[in-house]
Amino acid sequence: MDKAVSDLTAQALAEQVRDSMLATDAAARLLGLQVTAVSPTGATVTMTVRADMLNGFGICQGGLVTTLADTAFAYACNACNEMTVASGFDVNLLAPSRAGDVLTATASGVSQSGRVGLYDVDVRNQVGMRVASFRGRSYRLKGKPVVA
Repeated sequence: MDKAVSDLTAQALAEQVRDSMLATDAAARLLGLQVTAVSPTGATVTMTVRADMLNGFGICQGGLVTTLADTAFAYACNACNEMTVASGFDVNLLAPSRAGDVLTATASGVSQSGRVGLYDVDVRNQVGMRVASFRGRSYRLKGKPVVA
């Protein structure tokens, strides 16, 4: 098969997987997350920080920033249409986010070996300041497609 055709097919499949996952992603809806881009090895997700996402110091609760990064990770590692789950992750919160900030999490595949994958997610605010750095480890459930 021609590489351009296979790339197009992989991209179309990644978009179908995104659409299927979004249809039942209650957490993304609750938080107002938007999957703005997906590719066979990556995904971009945005979140606008709302007042009800702030902690007692008036900054976005770190768990919600982590959820944003984890969501980008999930869409990136499932884009190949093999059901994939997190086996662990590390996150470093680097700067505070406040109400009205628009955070963008960009996930990209670092390594895939058999069932185990490694992904990095960079979270930045609307002015490009890095808010968090996330590294996720994934595990593929062979033989279980996300979409038929």
